[in-house]
Amino acid sequence: MRERERESSSLKKFLKKNFLFFHQFLYNIGFDARRFIALRYYPRYLSELYKFKKLGGKVSNKYKILTDYNDQAGSVESHYFHQDLLVAQFIYNNKPNRHIDIASRIDGFVAHIASFRSIEVLDIRDMDTPKIKNIEFFKKDLMNKSTADQEITDSISCLNAIEHFGLGRYGDPIDPVGYIKGYNNIIRMLKPDGRLYISFPIGKKNEVHFNAHRIFHPKDIFNWCEQKNELILERFDYVDDFSHLHQNISLDKTNLNVTYGTGIYTFKKNKIVSNNL
Repeated sequence: MRERERESSSLKKFLKKNFLFFHQFLYNIGFDARRFIALRYYPRYLSELYKFKKLGGKVSNKYKILTDYNDQAGSVESHYFHQDLLVAQFIYNNKPNRHIDIASRIDGFVAHIASFRSIEVLDIRDMDTPKIKNIEFFKKDLMNKSTADQEITDSISCLNAIEHFGLGRYGDPIDPVGYIKGYNNIIRMLKPDGRLYISFPIGKKNEVHFNAHRIFHPKDIFNWCEQKNELILERFDYVDDFSHLHQNISLDKTNLNVTYGTGIYTFKKNKIVSNNL
């Protein structure tokens, strides 16, 4: 009996430890484990449907949503939620003269910014929506240097976008080093003393999950600049594998034990280096 208990306990530990890996793997091949697990609520759905009709309710169409039965009142367990809100607060406090965003979420971060100021959005994709107050959209491929005008703004954001550059997922040209080209073109657009807010998936090593995204070691970004010391790291924040936000962390003193987190970097463009270019 004790042997079975030990085996059961070992299995549970193994499953818990590897849950994120299995979940990501299944999601990548088109299988949503969350929906499968939610099937246990199907009897409850049928029972409540029967009760609703018995009380005189009329159903036009059956549209089963089983995943919400056990959810909390709104979810903040999201990498995007934390980064969008955090960086929006940074920009609100810094009050830049001009802010340009590169391909961040329109219905998340961009909407946060547009609620209190104007923002220009650059994206390789089309944006087929009516004109939105405070949002000006331009279609551009930031891997192409000719699209990046030099020193035009004092504030730029690029949240969970750079990891896609060059993978073709959004209609962009295939380029294994597209993210490095895009990164340096973004820096080119930034004025001396201007700030860059950039985020992307971080893990224990660099990986390419084609064609979904890349994952980077948290310190790999310091190898991307064409010009040494062109950017100064002001602060580093990150969201861990369990969607917990860690603020103002020292990259040098902290061992980030993450498999699929989100690193959020705030850089300032070095005025001395820029003047010497």
